[in-house]
Amino acid sequence: QVQLVESGGGLVQAGGSLRLSCAASGRHFSNYVMGWFRQAPGKGREFVAAINGKGDSTDYAGSMKGRFTISRDNDKNTVYLQMNSLKPEDTAVYYCKAARWASPDSWGQGTQVTVSS
Repeated sequence: QVQLVESGGGLVQAGGSLRLSCAASGRHFSNYVMGWFRQAPGKGREFVAAINGKGDSTDYAGSMKGRFTISRDNDKNTVYLQMNSLKPEDTAVYYCKAARWASPDSWGQGTQVTVSS
């Protein structure tokens, strides 16, 4: 199992950009599918994006397509979420998740993203 630490959140104006990072400790990082999720106040946690172990396959929630980009650097044990054209409705705590077959999922502690109008 890996330990995950997110960073890069903050306050940004609508239309701005942020880049989130999720650093993983532990072995075999490239064996994990990595994902980003978010949870807005009073709402459930929702899927944002995911990337496979090699980094050559990605998936996005519909509302994030074209605005968000997930990527990973297996040499640095890090996954990124580049967020462009941010909207106030993107305000949430963003979480990183690591998943691997036959292993429990790992979650980070989350990083707050606030988009002002």
